[in-house]
Amino acid sequence: MEKVAIITGSGGGLGKGIAERLGSDGFNIVLNDVNQEVLNETLEEFKEAGINVLAVKGDVSKKEDQINLVKQAVEAFGQIDVFVNNAGIEVVGPFLNMEASDLNRAFSINVNGVVFGTQAAAEQFIKQKTKGKVINACSIAGHESYEMLSVYSATKHAVRSFTQSAAKELAKDNIRVNAYCPGVAGTSMWTRIDEEMVKYNEDMEPGDAFKEFSEGILLGRTQEPEDVANLVAFLASDDSDYITGQSIITDGGIVFR
Repeated sequence: MEKVAIITGSGGGLGKGIAERLGSDGFNIVLNDVNQEVLNETLEEFKEAGINVLAVKGDVSKKEDQINLVKQAVEAFGQIDVFVNNAGIEVVGPFLNMEASDLNRAFSINVNGVVFGTQAAAEQFIKQKTKGKVINACSIAGHESYEMLSVYSATKHAVRSFTQSAAKELAKDNIRVNAYCPGVAGTSMWTRIDEEMVKYNEDMEPGDAFKEFSEGILLGRTQEPEDVANLVAFLASDDSDYITGQSIITDGGIVFR
């Protein structure tokens, strides 16, 4: 039977790149995004590429949506094998300016969403009595704490800790839990980070923050979606069966652990 992978936040960006790679590796793909328009566009694109695909709209911060996501995947494909908790948002600005609404939104998506997705996936893996892989979106900000990214860094540190705890609890059920930690990519997320950082530093021009983060990359270039997808594909494969509880950095050489 073909394996089945669910990827949250896969309408675009890194999530779409991960879904494309897993689809090319032979997985049946379940796309998930809160944005119906981009979800539909990616669904049609994947169908045209010959990928066996399903799209389910949902908000990862709502537990019922995550349960429904797994339910629809199982109804369509009979099982799930991999669940990628990719969906996340950035929060940029001085921590002194952060309101309760900023914290609640960031943690509800970046942390609660990962917990709810892992719960829904693990319950299905246990029901199936099969091996399962949960793969979480962490970040270099889950290993370092960056100024102007205090709340975002806090959420990603939480994801790294949760990945370890979940791996310990689920090992007895033959479920591996790992995370991938991207660095600096030329995505819309990093465009927004750059714009916000420039707002609070009068000596910076648009593009300066992105340039500053990028210049320190040892391998001499920013990240592409396939750089992250390559790591996730490995974690989704049988080759990673002896790895669990790890948050692996894929950043071209910025953070060293």
